[in-house]
Amino acid sequence: MMGQLPGGQQRLFYSFNLEDHVPAQHLLRSIDQCLDLSDLRAYLADFYSPIGRPSIDPELMVRMLVVGYCYGIRSERRLCEEVHLNLAYRWFCRLGLEDEVPNHSTFSKNRHGRFRDSDLFRWLFNEVLRRCMAAGLVKGEGFAVDASIIKADASRQRGVAGDEVDWRDPALSSRAVREYLEALDEEALAEALPKK
Repeated sequence: MMGQLPGGQQRLFYSFNLEDHVPAQHLLRSIDQCLDLSDLRAYLADFYSPIGRPSIDPELMVRMLVVGYCYGIRSERRLCEEVHLNLAYRWFCRLGLEDEVPNHSTFSKNRHGRFRDSDLFRWLFNEVLRRCMAAGLVKGEGFAVDASIIKADASRQRGVAGDEVDWRDPALSSRAVREYLEALDEEALAEALPKK
C-alpha cells in the first residue's frame, strides 16, 4: 500500500527541543563548552543607553560572528539568514525556534555604530576566537574571502603547515579576526552599491 503524508490541519502544539537536534560531536557544541561570555555585558555596559528600544544582545552578536567565522560566512545578510535557518546555529546563539534573528542592517549598525569609537567589540571577538584557537577548535588559516587566486607574500621554503602554527599566538588570532571583519565590511559595501 502506498503511504501518503497526512494533510489538513496542522498541530496546535509541538514538542520540540533544539538540544535534541544538535549532534553531540558538532563543532559548535565543543566551542560552546570553552566559551565563557559571562562578563561580556559588564564590558559593554557603557555603550548602551538605559532608555530607548531594547538592543541586540551583545552575546548574540558575538555568537553569530563566531558562527560566521567558523563556517566562512562573510556576509552579514547571509549570516542572519543562515542563523535563521540552521538549528545548530540557533542553538549556539541561544535562540529558540520562535526567537527572532536580528535583521542584517540592525546587526551591521550595532557593529559599526555603537562600537565605532572603541575597539572593544573587536577585542572581545578576538578574545573569543583566541580561546577557541588555544583549545584547538578553530584555526586562523584558510579563511576564504573569495575564490580569487592571489600571490602570497610568503616563501614556499619558509612556509609552515597549518598544523605546525601556534594559533594561541595573539598576533595570529588578531590577524584572523581583522581579516574576517574586513571581509564582512567589504561584502556589506558590495551589497549596498546599486547593481548594474
